Amino acid sequence: MRRAQERDFEDFVLGSGPRLLRLAMLLTGDRGHAEDLLQTALERTARHWDRLDGAPEAYARVIVTRLAVDRHRRLRSRVREVFAEPPEAPLEDISARIAVRTALLDALMQLPPRQRAVLVLRFFEDLSQEQTAVALDITPSTVASTTTRATARLRTLLPELAPLPTPED
Repeated sequence: MRRAQERDFEDFVLGSGPRLLRLAMLLTGDRGHAEDLLQTALERTARHWDRLDGAPEAYARVIVTRLAVDRHRRLRSRVREVFAEPPEAPLEDISARIAVRTALLDALMQLPPRQRAVLVLRFFEDLSQEQTAVALDITPSTVASTTTRATARLRTLLPELAPLPTPED
């Protein structure tokens, strides 16, 4: 990689790194694993930097998403991680927001990897059905049906948070 490309890549990491880390965190539910996935995705992005044609974040997002799904497949026999309850906050609204986030993250971790990936890409990353389909290498109709099943499952896991977004939103 030439020096100019290195500077461009460093700028990309500084600008897109936090968003990609958030994506990885939502997909894995664990900051350590999310950082590992992001590191691997950034290494692969750097290797192909000269061929990305101005869309490095989309490329890295696809890598992070696919690595998260593959990681889950490899680690199915591993003991499931348990998240601690949020600490008591002095302000009720902050405490309630933390509790909602924790409940949502716990519910996301109960979904199969593809359903989790579809919801994270569609609603947290705000990708279209077509963009999500490309990222996961599935058809747009599979994205739609998976979104429907996943949101229905979340509604049963989190009835207190209803209404959750519908696939048409």
